[in-house]
Amino acid sequence: MLMRRAAAQAGVLLLRADPGSSGKASLSRTELRARDGRSGEEEEMSYQLYPGHIPTSPLQKALLAAGSAVMALYDPYRHDMVAVLGETTGCLALPSLRDKMKHHPEGYCILQERPRIRLSTLDMARLQGLPDGSLGREYVRFLEHNKVSPDTRMPPKFVDDEELAYVIQRYREVHDLMHTLLGMPTNMLGEVVVKWFEAVQTGLPMCVLGAAFGPVRLSARKLQVLATQLVPWAIQSGRNASCILNVYYEQRWEQPVKSLREEIGILPPPDVRV
Repeated sequence: MLMRRAAAQAGVLLLRADPGSSGKASLSRTELRARDGRSGEEEEMSYQLYPGHIPTSPLQKALLAAGSAVMALYDPYRHDMVAVLGETTGCLALPSLRDKMKHHPEGYCILQERPRIRLSTLDMARLQGLPDGSLGREYVRFLEHNKVSPDTRMPPKFVDDEELAYVIQRYREVHDLMHTLLGMPTNMLGEVVVKWFEAVQTGLPMCVLGAAFGPVRLSARKLQVLATQLVPWAIQSGRNASCILNVYYEQRWEQPVKSLREEIGILPPPDVRV
């Protein structure tokens, strides 16, 4: 009975995590409470730690993780399911990343100031006017070339700690900067390479899963390039680099990408077509 109830709740939560869903996704807390038999007093024990937070039990998190993993593997471009997977499986990795930030001057400053990378916080005209090769200019070039926007990064919902919720939000918002620094496009091969780098850097199970299972969709030629050149480089760079969350990128827009790579410890990308 407990398992069925948790599974039903997890299904509703997955629907609520999907911005394109309808129907059950719009159930209110009162309706959810009536559906699973919880009292108002029990409901009061669950509370939002930050806007959009959805409190969940360990069992619900496990069910959410399993469901989102299946859906993300079926369609790697379901960013909403990838986001749920990252939040529900990052209970060990996120505190470790937070501690690394707390013990680094720049990382600590980021935790205190909570900068956001969104169109509303970026001066796109200024970044476009920076010299070629600078972080800001190459970041904007990446966004334009791949037709992506920093505003597509979903806010956290299932992380039961306000500070850790910011850590995973920051990780999501610097993801495109990792593409820029690593010189990787947003096609499947490029995403897999970035996931290998991020898996070594962050230890997030979601990154490990993406790195391990993403290659199944690649052609034999791309698999060979991935296995012989790109994965060894990504792993070595991930091990060699300092924590990617300890860089205040918003204060580095003018810095040349090559210089920032050297400072962080990212090795020059292999000379292969991705």
